[in-house]
Parts: sequence; C-alpha cells; structure tokens
Amino acid sequence: MPKLKTRKAAAKRFRATGSGKIVRRKAFKNHLLEHKTSNKKRKLSKMAVVNERDEENVRLMLPYL
Repeated sequence: MPKLKTRKAAAKRFRATGSGKIVRRKAFKNHLLEHKTSNKKRKLSKMAVVNERDEENVRLMLPYL
C-alpha cells in the first residue's frame, strides 16, 4: 500500500499528547494584545485539546500522528 502524505499545514498546528489526544494553540494571541488583560493572555498561552467532533478530521490530515 502506498505511503500517505501528511498535510503540512496541519502538522504545524497540531501535536499529540502521550495519551494520544490532539492538542492545539488557542486563538486571539497574535496581535492587538495591548488592550487584553495579562490574565486573558496567560490563559490563551495554554494548549487546548481538540474537540472530539473535529478530532477525526485532524487525524485524517495527520496519518502518522
């Protein structure tokens, strides 16, 4: 069977945890940070687990994850 190609854009955005869950970065932490509170920015810095409804699509894009 042929090798499957990884979607490189997805590979840069997602990674797997040790238990096999897929994690992502949170949005809204790129620019316009001046008016956001330190608390909000700190919470946005943490990783988030990908929703179970989206997980199947991400796994299809990353066959060897």
